[in-house]
Parts: sequence; structure tokens; C-alpha cells
Amino acid sequence: MKHDFFNDLDSYIQDTRPGFEKQLAELVAIPTVSTDPDHAADIILGAQLAVTYLTRIGFTARVVPTAGHPVVVGELIGDASWPTVTIYNHLDVQPADPGEWQTPPFMLTTSDDKYFGRGATDDKGPALTALMATKYAHEHQLPLNFKYIWEFEEESGSTHFEDFIVAERAALDTDSVLVSDSVWISAGRAAIPYGLRGLVSFELRLQTGRSDVHSGLAGGAARNPLGELMQIIIECYDATTGHVKVPGFYDSVQPVTEAELDSFVASGFDAKVFAKAHGLSSMRTVDNRDLARRVMAEPTFEVHGLLGGYTGPGIKNIIPPAATAKLSTRLVPGQHPEQTFDLIKKFINQKHPDVVVSPGDACEPYLGAFEGSYTTAAINATNYAFGSTPAFIREGGSIGSVLTMAHHLKAPIILLGLSLPSHGYHSVNEHYDWTQASGGIKLFVKYFSEIADIKRGHITSS
Repeated sequence: MKHDFFNDLDSYIQDTRPGFEKQLAELVAIPTVSTDPDHAADIILGAQLAVTYLTRIGFTARVVPTAGHPVVVGELIGDASWPTVTIYNHLDVQPADPGEWQTPPFMLTTSDDKYFGRGATDDKGPALTALMATKYAHEHQLPLNFKYIWEFEEESGSTHFEDFIVAERAALDTDSVLVSDSVWISAGRAAIPYGLRGLVSFELRLQTGRSDVHSGLAGGAARNPLGELMQIIIECYDATTGHVKVPGFYDSVQPVTEAELDSFVASGFDAKVFAKAHGLSSMRTVDNRDLARRVMAEPTFEVHGLLGGYTGPGIKNIIPPAATAKLSTRLVPGQHPEQTFDLIKKFINQKHPDVVVSPGDACEPYLGAFEGSYTTAAINATNYAFGSTPAFIREGGSIGSVLTMAHHLKAPIILLGLSLPSHGYHSVNEHYDWTQASGGIKLFVKYFSEIADIKRGHITSS
């Protein structure tokens, strides 16, 4: 790509800031909470606004209905012979309790180059950052076609995303996919995830009676379903170490290499910073390498909630008739959701046949490549925009849409996130900042210029 392609970039970034802030404020003001049916109308408003943003810069865009929330798709095709990049973000958000926030969660508040508001960093800010870079590339006639997928159901499990992809497959043909929905480990160094943990959630329910019974009159005779479920959980895993006791659970785990661990730690991973960012007063380990292994490359077993009995003021001396436990396990490459669920269910039912084990959400783990032309392009772009070579990591969370796109689109996927640990992903006082936004525009423009050359067999080295 000719050098003069970048001549206007710095001034463009500064000139585009007011428009970026205006659009981010408009998006944040719409509470696109996908988990709450009361916000269904807001989701529609958000989708309509997204179409407006795309068409404003030349895209052909539309809202695609699904059995759940819609998906917005757009395309900007200059020449069929040019390579095509598909950019994915989600524009739905987590719920927010205004009483817990220092600023109104659905009104963008700017302070010291920081943008506070629900969705600012997850994922509306990064989505707009990519859009501003796309606009620059288009205006400067970069020989690259663009397609956009903006999802409105990611925070509720991407339940209908695969149906959308299958139905729209012919229109979504692409050479590569760019996803900007991930978090750096440290503000000082960019991190590119090449792996994501999978997920199996499930519920245990035990019923031993019809109603509460008096613990004095029936105690010693009545079974206590809460106590029994707690015993079952401890039989499944060691709560102190996190080690899972279910036979066969670790058999298919793909071991992490020492070189991968080196890269995890080189990302700026620090136990003290990690604990502070997540509000943890203590952890199972404070060793950087061991902690990185645990959150990026090892499976987990977690208890999310126990339901049953009396939880009001004081103590009510009863034995409850039923209890429910909500649990999940995060999976790593080599493990499969269905097989893992079957192992857990079989183990529990053999020991406690009265317990009903019901499946919940499930997602495969993902392991992509961290070498090749697109990875080289990402490295070059990160060096150009942020002045440092990125570290390659695996993220502990799951992005179900990534697995779906990898399976159906059959194209390389690069995760170039811009969020920082301090941004409050899924937390109160969530925010984004102009440093990441302006650097992100530069990052994406450089990345686009690099991948525009890949189909022609050329990729620059700097």
C-alpha cells in the first residue's frame, strides 16, 4: 500500500472525534439489554440506528429478523476482485442498576478522555472505532470490500445467531473475519486472543418432600435437599483448589505449551493487577504463570447459586422440600460440551439417582492460529498503532458467535480487541477511552491496508 494512504490519518482521527463521541452517546442512550424482554423495543431502535450509521458512509444495510433479537448486516463492495473482510461486533449490553453507578449508565458521561456508559467498551465503542476506520479506508479508495455483522443477542448467549448465519450464508461469503470484542491483559501492551474457553452450564434439582417441615418434628428423619446438593457439589470438585473430581473430565484436555505460557505472562499478566481489576481479596494462587494458566488454558467447575429453604431475616427452623444448584464448567481445547455434560450427569446420577441434572447453555472452546498472513497483518498493525508487538493469549471467556462463524464461514478469524481491564467489562461504571479509540482507528486502518494485499500474495513486513 502506498505511503500516502496514511498521510491524512492523524488529522482524520482528530477531526472524527466529535462525530465518534456523538454516535457513541446515541448508542449508549439506547438500553439494548438483550436479556430483558422489557427492552425488546430498545433493541429494534438500536438496530435501526446501526443501519443508519452504516448507510451514512455508503453501506447497503438491513435488519435481519431472527426468532430472537435481530442482526444488522451491511456490505460495501467496491470490486468483486478485491478481498473481503467481515467485521463483527455486538451492540447489545448487560443490564445496569443506576443505583450502583456513579453516573447514569444509559447516558454517556465524558471525563478526562473517558467515556462512561453501559456498552461503552462492551461493545459499542470498539464497534464505532472499527466503523471510523472503515470510513477512512473507503474514502481513500482502499481496494478492500467490507461486510458488517452487528449482533444484538451476544450477551444473552447468541441463541439464534447460528440460524442467522445459516440463513444468510450466501450473502456472508468472505475472505476473513475481524472481531473486536476482547480485552487486553495490561494497558501497556496489546493482546491478541487466539483461543477462547467453551462453556457448559447445568442445573441440579433435588426434591424430597411436598412442603417445608419442622426441623424439630421431622429432623433426623427428613432428607435435607440443600445439604445433599452441597455434598454432591463437593464430590464433583475441590472448592479449595478448583480441581474437578469427575472421572474422565481432564482426559481430552489439550495441554498448554511452555511457549504459550511465556506469551501469556509477556502480555503484562500480573497477579496483583488481576486481583485489583476483578475486586478479589484473595485467590487460589498469586504466581503469575500459574494464574495465567488457570484463567486462560485450564477448565473450571463453578457454583453460581443455591436455591431453596429460608433466606429471610433470622433463622426459620425448617427443612425445605426441594433445592436447586446452578453450575457451569468452562472448557478448553480438546473438550466438548456434550461429552463433558454427559460425564458430569453420569457421575452425579450414579451416586445420587434422585437428582435431576438439566443442561443449560453450551459453547465449544475455540483455538485459532497465531501465525500466517492475517496474524502478521495484526502484528504489523499493532506495532504501527500502539508502538509495541502484541502478546498472544487465550481468553478465559466465551464468544459463541466466533465458533459459529468459524464453523460456517470457513474463513480466518482475527480477534483485535481494544478494551482494557480497567474499563469495567460487565461491571459498574463501565467506560471506554479516547486513547484506545484513536489508537484503534489507526490499528484497523493499518490492518485493512495489510490484508488488502494478501489475496495478491503480498504482505508488508512493517
